[in-house]
Amino acid sequence: MNLKQRIVHRVAQELASGDVVNLGIGMPTMVADYIPDGVDVIFQSENGFLGLGPTPEAGQEDPDLTNAGAQPVTILPGGCFFDSATSFMLIRGGHVDVTVLGALQVDEKGNLANWMIPGKMVPGMGGAMDLVTGAKRVIIAMTHNTKKGGFKVLKQCTLPLTATSQVDLIVTELAVMEVTKSGLLLKEINPEFTVEQVQQRTEATLIIDKNLKLMSV
Repeated sequence: MNLKQRIVHRVAQELASGDVVNLGIGMPTMVADYIPDGVDVIFQSENGFLGLGPTPEAGQEDPDLTNAGAQPVTILPGGCFFDSATSFMLIRGGHVDVTVLGALQVDEKGNLANWMIPGKMVPGMGGAMDLVTGAKRVIIAMTHNTKKGGFKVLKQCTLPLTATSQVDLIVTELAVMEVTKSGLLLKEINPEFTVEQVQQRTEATLIIDKNLKLMSV
């Protein structure tokens, strides 16, 4: 598996049968292709779908069937289509069990910044603000550091926030971290790295779980 596949494979293990799940644009959409056998989740897309299926095979894409990131998708038997007002009623009404999003920064208090880098042109916040406050559980799927090696798991976010204190779990290629009232609890670690190496790549101070496990990679 490559780096991104490792991350989404681990995220997929957090989902349970019956969950209504929203996948953010980018890496999180890959989670749909790694759902464990026997687990039946219902994928929702904020542009008006419930019951999304796996990525279509090459040449089988329907240009009228795309997710919120304009990527081709499939729809499973029993799936349905609706307008944006109904879609956000589901999200804001607390009917989404899990949302999986990417991030530019996350901090030890569960604050999230995932929509804007100052000075860069961006289309807007999109549905992330609604998703992180409306979903019952928020999982962040992201690389542990920036391309230049900068911190993304911080003591305090420095970029404009999407939401405060809403993140529940952070999954990177190095670790699985749970946001707690005391800070970030390191629950799993990539077996190719030591705790010290993960801490060196993390600005926030990690609390080591007494039952620390190895990630499946």
